[in-house]
Amino acid sequence: MGERQESTAEAPAASVIVVNWNGQEIIRPCLDSLLDQRSERAIEVIVVDNGSTDDSREMLTREYPQVRQIALPINRGFAGGANAGIAAATGEAIVLLNNDAVADSSFVDSLVRALEANPSAGAVTGKIVLARRYRRAAPGAHSKGTLRGVDGTLWAVDDNGEQLINSTGNETTRSANGRDRDWLAPASTSRPAGTAPGFSGGAVALSREALDQVGVFDERFFMYYEDTDLSWRLRRAGWQIVYAPGAIVNHAHAASSGAESDFFLFHNERNRLVFAVKNTPWPVVFRATWRTVMSTLRCILRGDIRAFRRKARAIGSALRMLPASLSARRAIARGATVRLADLAKDLVDD
Repeated sequence: MGERQESTAEAPAASVIVVNWNGQEIIRPCLDSLLDQRSERAIEVIVVDNGSTDDSREMLTREYPQVRQIALPINRGFAGGANAGIAAATGEAIVLLNNDAVADSSFVDSLVRALEANPSAGAVTGKIVLARRYRRAAPGAHSKGTLRGVDGTLWAVDDNGEQLINSTGNETTRSANGRDRDWLAPASTSRPAGTAPGFSGGAVALSREALDQVGVFDERFFMYYEDTDLSWRLRRAGWQIVYAPGAIVNHAHAASSGAESDFFLFHNERNRLVFAVKNTPWPVVFRATWRTVMSTLRCILRGDIRAFRRKARAIGSALRMLPASLSARRAIARGATVRLADLAKDLVDD
């Protein structure tokens, strides 16, 4: 069922891919929102199941027969799952949506219209709003579900609180830290349509033409930073990333992996180094490496052996991937039409 279909006159204008892993309890609202899209264009919905061990596959077959299902035998991460969906998709526009997100009824149309209106756009990123509401918390009042802003402000879950932004695209700091643009800004914040430094893989439309040129997601990342990496590769090749504020989704942040889990932290720490070596100017690589080494050493000083071991594993894994990362860096440079110095102008402070 996962083979690429040949294009026909009836081929959908957009293929929406949802990568799922043990998401039986969270994926229904996502699929319901996609099947309820208001659009004159044809849309196909594809769920790539990453070797789930719950009843996701059986539930999808039973309750969503109109959804194409690609069952992978093992968990290939978000990058591998998305790539399997892209290979199977028939649409010229490839839309990705997280399995713990609910799309506004005009989500797909808003993304695809922006993609069609901007021939130089390799990706159109949407506006991701946090599903839960939050209130400002006192410093040090950290509890389960508390979120931290870029400025250190803490936000605690409160059903009577504010609705906040998860992402309006991705940005990269001067030490190669990839993060959500407008993270925890009020949802009412009105950022106009325009270019963005990077896209969020949780709500994006990708141009098949652009992917054919620069390649799909790098599966070595498994998950996290794969969208930042592809954003930089697209921009180095001359493609733009566009932000469409009307493409709105509500996202249950980190419902699948947990933002404080060792799994999340390991992949974030390792993949930041791999991303930096592949894509960023050398001063950024050096800063990323220095900050990682120093934070690892500080774990020893405060006696946090668990964090030290995790960070050491991340550094070791990144070092083992170094030859492939340097080879990829050279390949990206050979096909580049935009200087790294020009992309570096969009770097932000940590």
